[in-house]
Amino acid sequence: MSQNEVIYMAKEALGAALLVGGPILGVSLLVGLLVSIFQAMTQIQEQTLSFIPKIIAIIALMLLLGPWMLTVLTSYTTNLFTQLATFANY
Repeated sequence: MSQNEVIYMAKEALGAALLVGGPILGVSLLVGLLVSIFQAMTQIQEQTLSFIPKIIAIIALMLLLGPWMLTVLTSYTTNLFTQLATFANY
């Protein structure tokens, strides 16, 4: 396996990870920011207040985007196994 093939596989892995993990991290960041703004406006200083809205938002996002995420991961895995067989020269 050459360097170019390894770099290609690493690029595909990072791309799939960003596609699947990016929306989850973005929604978590947005909900955390909104809860922090709400806490600053109302002067509520509860540290654990942001966890429940984040969990609910992430579960809703997973229910909404779950099939798409599964499709991305399935196509990546299929591509990985076919490329590994090609790279191994079998």
